Amino acid sequence: MNQPADNQTPTGAVSLAQSSPTVGTFRERDGALEWSGRQETLRIEPWGPDAVRVRARLGGPVLDGLPGALLDEAESTESSVKIEDGLGRLTVGALTVEVDAEGLVRYSRTADGSELLSEARAHFWWPGPRLYTAVGNGYHRLEQRFAAYDDEKLYGLGQHQHGRLDQKGLVLDLVQRNAEVGIPVLTSSRGYTLLWNNPAIGRVELAGNGTRWVADSARQIDYWITAGDPADAQRRYSAATGRTPMLPEWAAGFWQCKLRYRTQDELLAVAREYRRRGLPIDVIVCDFFHWTHLGEWKFDPAEWPDPAAMVRELDELGIKLVVSVWPSVSPLSENHSVMEQRGYFIGTQYGPMAHADWPDKEVASTVQVAFYDATNPEAREFVWSRVKENYLDRYGIDAFWLDACEPELKPGFQENLRYWAGPGLEVGNIYPAESARTFYEGLRAAGREEIVSLNRSAWAGSQRWGAALWSGDIGTDFPSLRRQIAAGLNTALSGIPWWNTDIGGFHGGDPDDPAYREVMVRWFQFGAFSPLMRLHGFREPGMPLGPDMTGGPNEVWSYGEEAGAILEAYLRLRERLKPYVLRVMGEAHEEGLPVMRPLFLEFPEDERAWSVDDAYLFGRDVLVAPVLEAGATVWTTYLPAGARWTDAWTGATYEGGATVTVDAPLERIPVFLRDGVSLPIAE
Repeated sequence: MNQPADNQTPTGAVSLAQSSPTVGTFRERDGALEWSGRQETLRIEPWGPDAVRVRARLGGPVLDGLPGALLDEAESTESSVKIEDGLGRLTVGALTVEVDAEGLVRYSRTADGSELLSEARAHFWWPGPRLYTAVGNGYHRLEQRFAAYDDEKLYGLGQHQHGRLDQKGLVLDLVQRNAEVGIPVLTSSRGYTLLWNNPAIGRVELAGNGTRWVADSARQIDYWITAGDPADAQRRYSAATGRTPMLPEWAAGFWQCKLRYRTQDELLAVAREYRRRGLPIDVIVCDFFHWTHLGEWKFDPAEWPDPAAMVRELDELGIKLVVSVWPSVSPLSENHSVMEQRGYFIGTQYGPMAHADWPDKEVASTVQVAFYDATNPEAREFVWSRVKENYLDRYGIDAFWLDACEPELKPGFQENLRYWAGPGLEVGNIYPAESARTFYEGLRAAGREEIVSLNRSAWAGSQRWGAALWSGDIGTDFPSLRRQIAAGLNTALSGIPWWNTDIGGFHGGDPDDPAYREVMVRWFQFGAFSPLMRLHGFREPGMPLGPDMTGGPNEVWSYGEEAGAILEAYLRLRERLKPYVLRVMGEAHEEGLPVMRPLFLEFPEDERAWSVDDAYLFGRDVLVAPVLEAGATVWTTYLPAGARWTDAWTGATYEGGATVTVDAPLERIPVFLRDGVSLPIAE
């Protein structure tokens, strides 16, 4: 039943300063609250406990079935809708939503009515909080504006290299790039978490005079919001977008990797040496250019003459093989012509099919490569069929490294791209999630239960496809290491619990340089207390990009006797911690709680915990304070109030709510255990 808002009552009053004051029409439909006015439809509906989904569209009813991160069905929950006195009100558990006569939305705590978040007009005259600027054919440049709050802190938004934990005051592009991963979910210190459920290219502005979400070209505004402290919000968000599978035991240990092992003999020699030295190792990675041609997704027999024998030996050594798979397809590939004919590539609005120049075998120069369209179900099935035949069926290989899955376009003009799911500006950010989906659905159909893919990019919901994210091609110095703390914590608050870095960084690093050896030791210590522990990098001396390239040595014995002994000790430490790691991974799978946690996730009542950006919790019980400066042998960190902390190395105890300074010689990373917990950290 439609009910016009009553603009004669104080709560429903319309401002005469508006250019065209409009009293909209409210109605309840299927448990949702709808407001219509100025040719706009606003729909707010319950979407899980303490949460709602908000959609708004100009020129018609809201649309279903557009690409997004939310699961198709929301968890059933009790709610109520009330329309009276010129206001519409929807209450879902701890969250109450009010819409006034002019369609302005306000979110508050049900318990006491205090404001969590409110829309804000750009100007008293025009426009309002939601702006639609036509770009043609029913698409608009969309803007959604909210009020700013002076004391608010904001976290999440994926993985970035700006080094900031609290992102208030920043402007961030919503786009996928190497080491910059746009996941549009934001957690506020005010007690809400908001998902911009829109894979469009755009940006978010977290300014002092307002927050603004922008989609450069899309058909409707779509976001999800929940009330609650950060831990509860993570539970709600992961339930709405899908929880990560349970991490397999093999993935919880140490991953050995470098750019790159060029041959079967090289890779096996490293695996054998780890076992000869009695060092823990669970995974070894076969990097790019192991293929015949880019986009054929199979071993080159000239360099990998007997993959079956290699896999058998690795199995006997207890080592899992992970193989690099790229989404790009060379014109020299046997698959290129059939994929082009069937429309399995990302298309363009104008110009040729090629999207990047890249080296390939048997040619002296680069070639123009295309990218498979992971948003196309048939393209996903085709790519998986080739991967399945050439890796899984032949050799039993079922773990894959999905490199360059942004995808790595050159240049990155999303406005010229055409995906199966829609125009590039509307859907471009969803690609890495759909790429992970290719392998998750393929492996599940093949009967595999343990599914992990290592990804260079991600989007909201990637976690439900078994996607692990790493922080991309980053630097190899202490400032780069420091930035990874904030990057990992914001990734954790973006719903991605499986995260890691290239231990030691990617771009360079001389294993014979004492200064870099110190960086490696401190980074390796951080890696031992990361969700995944993976050593990788393009060490010096490097070679130009091409099929014959490799980098310098990157095994734990490559860094000299002193550093090597410390690295070996942390390998054994990680092995001792595996039962704890798997227990915390179980919490990620069952509850949606991250493995790497900002202090405020466990201690939201401690105001100082919201500002700590150089330490973190590893699960509930371990506080880690990596050493992030060259030459440091003591380190200062904050221990949150509400717990008693024990130095894992010395046994000294401290009451929380204080800053402590502890010894941190090169062989020791400061680690503290919560409330008497006992873990085998010290040998």
